[in-house]
Amino acid sequence: MPHEPIYPEQRFTPEEFENSRFGELHPQARIGIELFNKGEYFEAHEALELAWRDETGPTREFYRGILQIGVAYYHILKGNYRGAVKMFDRAKKWLAAYPSIYCGVNLNQLKKDALQAEEKLIELGAENIYRFDPNLLKPILFEGNLP
Repeated sequence: MPHEPIYPEQRFTPEEFENSRFGELHPQARIGIELFNKGEYFEAHEALELAWRDETGPTREFYRGILQIGVAYYHILKGNYRGAVKMFDRAKKWLAAYPSIYCGVNLNQLKKDALQAEEKLIELGAENIYRFDPNLLKPILFEGNLP
């Protein structure tokens, strides 16, 4: 029987989310976000995974969700339609419980940007993934950054 994921809202209380939302990003997460924002999605994944492995609290799956958006973007650029769709779906589930600003990251904007990219990808379909506009792959913004 396959192992079912336990999503953050199933593991942590609203109070635990609230208490963690103003925390500092792990140093590797900061590096991962910088790489993500440069379009270096594979390298971003590697750094964010290190942060994810070190974290035990609610922020753990926040890192996972971000890295999966980066992997989706990477798959788009490599022409892997199924991989991108799968990663977008997973990222949405991991990030669903988090507030719009978390650890200084404008998560609301990231979710909107990822959804826009996913919708365009699905509209194009696997046969037209090469027509995907890479300008739709937006950077991660921090609180106070305007979209």
